[in-house]
Amino acid sequence: MSTLLVSPDGMLGRAFEQELVRRGDPFTTRRLPDFDLTRPETLTLPAATRRVILCAAYTDVDGAEADELRATAVNGRGVGHLAEACRAAGALLVHFGTDYVFAGDARAPYAVDAPIGPRTAYGRSKAAGERALLASGAEHLYLRTSWLYAPWGKNFVRTIAALGRSKPELKVVDDQRGRPTSAEELVRTTFALLQQDARGFFHATDGGECSWFGFAQAIVAGTGGSARVVPCTSAEFPRPAPRPAYSVLDLARTEALLGRPMRPWREALADVLARLEP
Repeated sequence: MSTLLVSPDGMLGRAFEQELVRRGDPFTTRRLPDFDLTRPETLTLPAATRRVILCAAYTDVDGAEADELRATAVNGRGVGHLAEACRAAGALLVHFGTDYVFAGDARAPYAVDAPIGPRTAYGRSKAAGERALLASGAEHLYLRTSWLYAPWGKNFVRTIAALGRSKPELKVVDDQRGRPTSAEELVRTTFALLQQDARGFFHATDGGECSWFGFAQAIVAGTGGSARVVPCTSAEFPRPAPRPAYSVLDLARTEALLGRPMRPWREALADVLARLEP
C-alpha cells in the first residue's frame, strides 16, 4: 500500500517517517507550502496513493485564542478539504485529534463517543475538523491523543529535562490530569490498529494517568536533574487558553481491538529519556 505522509518534519511526522522506513513501506511525503490544507487546489494525491497519514495541524493552543480563524482554517476546513480529496481518490485518511475537544471537567475517562464540548479556540478548531471528516464520507482512522512528546522537537519532556538540570526549583501545575503519550508509541498503536483494519474514531495514549506535576517529577528523576519540583495550581500560571482539569481519554475500545493494554506511560517515558536529543 502506497502511503502519503503529510508534514514529516513535525514531532509526530518524524516518528511516522522513521517507522515507515523501518517497515520498508513505500511512501511519499508532502509539506508546506506545496501541500497546504488551506488551499484545496494544492491537495493532489500522488498516483496509487491508498493511505494518507496527516500529521499537519495548527497546534498553538494559546495562539489559537487570538487567531481562531486561522486555527479553524487548518484544523477544521483544511481537514475537510483533504478528506474530500481522499474520498475522491479512494484513499484512507489517518488523522489525529485531541483531548481538548472535551470540556475537561469529567470525573471518569472520556469514552470515544462521549459528547464533545470544547472550551478553547484550539479545541473548537479540532472539533470542526472532526465534523468535516465525518461529513466528507472519506474512509478514515481518527485517533484522539494527549500530552504528546518525543526525544526530539519542542515538547514538555525535553523542556522539563533541560530545566531540571539548570534550575534549582520548578513549579508545575498539579490540578490538571491526563495521559502522556510517546509519539513513537502512538505510531506503533496506529499501525497495530491498521493491521486490524480499524476504521472510525479511537483514543490512543500511553497507559495510566498523572498530573503535569507528577509527569515533571518523573522526568527530572529520570534525567538525574537536581531541581526540586513543586506543585502549584493552574491559577498561579494563567494562560490565554484554559487548560482542562481532567481530560483522561478512555482506552477501552483501542485495547479491546488490540487485545492488550496500552504501554504504561512510565515505561514509555523511560525509553524516550534514554534517547533525548540535545
